[in-house]
Amino acid sequence: MSRNRKPTSHKYRYEAYNTEGARVNGVESAVSSGAVHLALLDRGFQPIEVSEKKNVMQFEITKKKVPRKDVMNFTRQLAVFIRSGIPIMEALEVIVEETSHKMLNAIVLEMIDDLRAGDTFAAAAKSHPEAFPAFYVGILESAELTGNLDGVLNQLADYIERDSKARGRISAALVYPAVVSVMSVITVIVLGAFVLPRFVVFFKSLNAKLPLPTRLLLGASSFFSTYWYIIFACVIALVAGFIAMRRSPRGRARLDKILLKFPVVGDLTQTAILERVCRVLSSMLRAGVDLPRSMTITAESSNNSLYRTALLSIRDEMMEGQGLAGPIARSGLFPGAARQMFRVGEETGSLDQQLEVAATYYSRELETKLERATSLFEPAVIIMMGVVVGFVAVALISAMYGIYSQVKQ
Repeated sequence: MSRNRKPTSHKYRYEAYNTEGARVNGVESAVSSGAVHLALLDRGFQPIEVSEKKNVMQFEITKKKVPRKDVMNFTRQLAVFIRSGIPIMEALEVIVEETSHKMLNAIVLEMIDDLRAGDTFAAAAKSHPEAFPAFYVGILESAELTGNLDGVLNQLADYIERDSKARGRISAALVYPAVVSVMSVITVIVLGAFVLPRFVVFFKSLNAKLPLPTRLLLGASSFFSTYWYIIFACVIALVAGFIAMRRSPRGRARLDKILLKFPVVGDLTQTAILERVCRVLSSMLRAGVDLPRSMTITAESSNNSLYRTALLSIRDEMMEGQGLAGPIARSGLFPGAARQMFRVGEETGSLDQQLEVAATYYSRELETKLERATSLFEPAVIIMMGVVVGFVAVALISAMYGIYSQVKQ
């Protein structure tokens, strides 16, 4: 079922620890990232990260990703085949025939070719971060060393399923507030663009003196209808600036720091990060991945530059012999409950279990805080919309009453 193709060489950037424990980086030519990984291990290096070096023509504005549901189904199917004693190559060839998602289908075909070229399964998966994140690959590498691939694949499928359900609950909770917000914006645009301009013509024809609220309302309407293109350009510039800032390391760090300081949103963001950090780290430790590597991959999976930097710093302090609980407490990014669970897990040797308990705790906390935030957000949007519509109504009614009074005199 696999395609026969001649392997082509690509350039890969790598970061690794050398035989003296120093961090080094460079560029290596090989047919796959897995081959680079194996070459580094042959030299006695400990690989940290291997990524393909792309030129300008290969740059992508948006990165497509395989849906988590498809990755979960692929992982669970593969676990069943391997548990049944079917070789991994045959299992992949059967799965690729049943995979309906085009992108995942192409990825599995490339993985089959990589396996035929001598790569490990983890190395083949590592070449496709659009489907398999760093923690997924790290757990696979440990599973291949211990020979417990089927059990670990089931753990990965369970984790992806839990994570998808959590994301689904968050999305469902935000649907109603988002709909109310969009309808509010549409209502204001309709009033400003279609309703109020008709009243402007009407009031001018009467040459009547208008009250202050009406003048303010009509002035705002005239400004938006006259200079709409400037407002539109400013919005586009703000969005483009935000995207550019998000893509630069320094800009992203600043945005992530600001986000954590926002009321309500910052608390929700921190709880979501803590749940993810505890869940990923617990899954990796349970799969047998060593703690320093688990910390490195967990840092990359945190999706927040502030926590990423802190976790990498904690890892470095831990490798210097300062333990885990102390550096975590000094970082100032983990609340008391998390610090306590890290400390108990480190002292009792049950860190993976304590982290699983912490992840469950923060998952429930996130649901509770999200429900509370949405319950406050909904009436706030409705009140704001009522104020806008009420101001429009008062401005128009007061103008009508004023004109009536002037005509009557």
